[in-house]
Amino acid sequence: MHLAQLNVGHLIAPVDAPEIAEFIALLEPVNALADEASGFVWRLKASETDPTATYIHDFGDDLLLNMSVWRTRDDLWNYVYRTRHLAVLQRRREWFQRSLEVSSVMWWIPEQHLPTADEGMVRLSRLREQGAGPEAFTFKDFHEASAAVA
Repeated sequence: MHLAQLNVGHLIAPVDAPEIAEFIALLEPVNALADEASGFVWRLKASETDPTATYIHDFGDDLLLNMSVWRTRDDLWNYVYRTRHLAVLQRRREWFQRSLEVSSVMWWIPEQHLPTADEGMVRLSRLREQGAGPEAFTFKDFHEASAAVA
C-alpha cells in the first residue's frame, strides 16, 4: 500500500495577483524538492510537459489543491517537516485564507493506483463529516495501512 495525501486551500487573491506571486514562484522549487524526496511516488500535475503548472479543477477558482503519493508515513512526514517545504508551509497564512475546516487528508491506496482529484475531495469530505478513520485521516490521527478498507 502507498499513502495518498490531498491538501486544499483558498487563496487570498487570484492566482495571478501580486499578493500570490511569491507563492507561485516557490511552487517550482518546492515541487522539485518533492519529486526528489525519498519515498516520493507521484504528484498531481496539470500537465506532464509543464509539471509546475497548477492543476485545474472544478472545485472553485480560488481553491488550490495538491495531491501526492508516498511509500510511507515517514517519507511524507520527512518531506513536509524536515525539508525546505516547512518554511513555505509556515508562511501559508500570507497566501491562503484561514479556515476552520480540515484542509488536509491522507488515505491508503493500492501501489499501482493513482488517485484523482475527485477521489481526494471525497476523502476530505469524509474526514470533515465523520472524523478520522481508516478511510480518511491525518498525521495527528493516523491509521496504519493494515486498517485500510479497500
